[in-house]
Amino acid sequence: MNVFVIGSGNTPLPKEAFHLAGMVPDAFLPFPLMGQPEAIERLGLVSYDLDFDDVSLDLREYTRAVLRRVCAGTRAVAWTAFEGSFHYDELLTAQVAQQVYGYCTTGAEPVVEWDTAALRGEEWRRRIGGARTALDALLSASETRGRKSRTD
Repeated sequence: MNVFVIGSGNTPLPKEAFHLAGMVPDAFLPFPLMGQPEAIERLGLVSYDLDFDDVSLDLREYTRAVLRRVCAGTRAVAWTAFEGSFHYDELLTAQVAQQVYGYCTTGAEPVVEWDTAALRGEEWRRRIGGARTALDALLSASETRGRKSRTD
């Protein structure tokens, strides 16, 4: 499971924070992403690679719990996506919507979708567009604060 979080800083949460929904990942690899654009760097972007050896597990509730956890206590946007879907120019855009299977924004319940037909549908693209709108608002607020601190 690949989880991306913008807004919670560049310091990853400890592995114990991912012991959720009665599950513990078999492998846990957190890392801040390099080469962040300035607006994202101000907020922080961390990626978590969470692996489970048992491929028969139903990870829907775990995915919801992870998204809820990484958005808690801070203004953030987070999403889960398939390997290879990340590119700064395509964050939560229609072009990658079918590769994103969950998202959350601070203050809202996480949304998770496992049906591949639904992930390819217009409704899912619309929902991912809403998450992108929340991300744009977060980035815009950060940029405004950054400009203000430079002029103070």
